[in-house]
Amino acid sequence: MKKVLFYKILSVVTLLIGLSCVNLVSAEEQGLSYHVGEKMVFQIKWTAIPAGELTIEMMPLEKINGEDSGHILLTVTSNSFVDMFYKIRDRIESYTDLKFTHSILYTESRQGKRPKDTSIEFDWVKQQALYSRKGEKEKSDPIPILPGTFDPLSAFLAFRMNDLNETKEIIIPATDGKTMISGKISVIRRETINVNGVKYDTFLLEPELRGIGGVFESKDSGAQIWVTADNRRIPVKIKSQMPFGSFIAELISYNDGVKAEADNSSK
Repeated sequence: MKKVLFYKILSVVTLLIGLSCVNLVSAEEQGLSYHVGEKMVFQIKWTAIPAGELTIEMMPLEKINGEDSGHILLTVTSNSFVDMFYKIRDRIESYTDLKFTHSILYTESRQGKRPKDTSIEFDWVKQQALYSRKGEKEKSDPIPILPGTFDPLSAFLAFRMNDLNETKEIIIPATDGKTMISGKISVIRRETINVNGVKYDTFLLEPELRGIGGVFESKDSGAQIWVTADNRRIPVKIKSQMPFGSFIAELISYNDGVKAEADNSSK
């Protein structure tokens, strides 16, 4: 197997889960069960081979350039078997405004044999996004962005803010700092599935990844995401078939953050 294969697989999972699960708006404002401290852990498999884990956490608010911002942390870790081919220790962070109408900052740190540190800064006065990579001598030119543009992780935050019983298609403008894309998720149907011995009432979603480039442009590429049909919209399973293989990511641990939030408020 090529070393890059495992990185591509986990990178796709990172994107797809990001598309389906991000929502930082307060539960009071949107009627959603979001809390600081919400945490999801997924096991990733390539065919039947366990490849690693992906974790998403809703972190405490932070100030970015003097502005209070919502904060999402996503980490990807390959297991000991995959480490022999390509060690992955990725950390991705996304910051949005508190009303969650646009991104403010996106950072990605990749450790291992090919370290990489990149960021996307959003300038809403000029309506531009600037991509930068640590160690590069030549800086990229900023690109124009559309109102309401999000970074790759928070691109589909509107997903958990929609009534999936009424919505058939969601389109959100997003950028990786190099190009603008229109991310789209289609609601296919409602169905009950079993994940690790637990039955879930879910919506089946199919994201369209055109504009991302590379292997995702293939007509043979495809992905499906199952999210709970309650107002939390928790992704419980992701399945994708691509030219270089297939993978499944399944939820193995979930903490809604409610107890932690209650404990903090009582102090």
